[in-house]
Amino acid sequence: MAQDRVEAVERALTVLETFDSPQEAFSLAELAQVTGFYKSTLLRLLGSLARFGYVQRAADGRWQLGPTPLRLARRHPPSLHLAARVQPLLEGLAADTGETAALLEAQGGRVEVRLAALPETSLRHDLRPGSRWPLRDDENPCPDLPGGRMVVQRLATPPGEPPRWLALSGPAGRLVAEQASVALATAEQALATRPGEARTAEAAP
Repeated sequence: MAQDRVEAVERALTVLETFDSPQEAFSLAELAQVTGFYKSTLLRLLGSLARFGYVQRAADGRWQLGPTPLRLARRHPPSLHLAARVQPLLEGLAADTGETAALLEAQGGRVEVRLAALPETSLRHDLRPGSRWPLRDDENPCPDLPGGRMVVQRLATPPGEPPRWLALSGPAGRLVAEQASVALATAEQALATRPGEARTAEAAP
């Protein structure tokens, strides 16, 4: 109904809808072209959205999504189930290997950390949920880690689902690739042999 509409809210949501795109960041001019809003209007909307963490301004002045949409998305029940079932597995990997354990997912040419567990050591790969980097190879989601190393184990996912990996990462001088591969393969097998965990990992949004 028309009386239920709040124009300023709808304009802000229109701006957010722009980020549902393979393009990760937008200049003010690009946002103006897509939304049809004046730049002065956009700056006011972006300022409000930024205060609540829905968008953020990068160092180059372009606008991108902030942490709030991702945080809210994780409140969706499948994500809660994913955390409840897979997070303990990552915690065990981090404790057993002394390295950072993570669940990675690739979508839209980007790799995102869905879940992570950090070892109890100051010298570690400080990886957090929501961290992202470009996907260079569909079979290798590892980022550039100067002085570091990441080893991954791909998880089985049904057709149409984004690829996911279990990962261990840490200093290259400490993380032994062969040992990490064995630990990840064992964890993947444990996940696959417990139907609840396997279905949840495959159904993660």
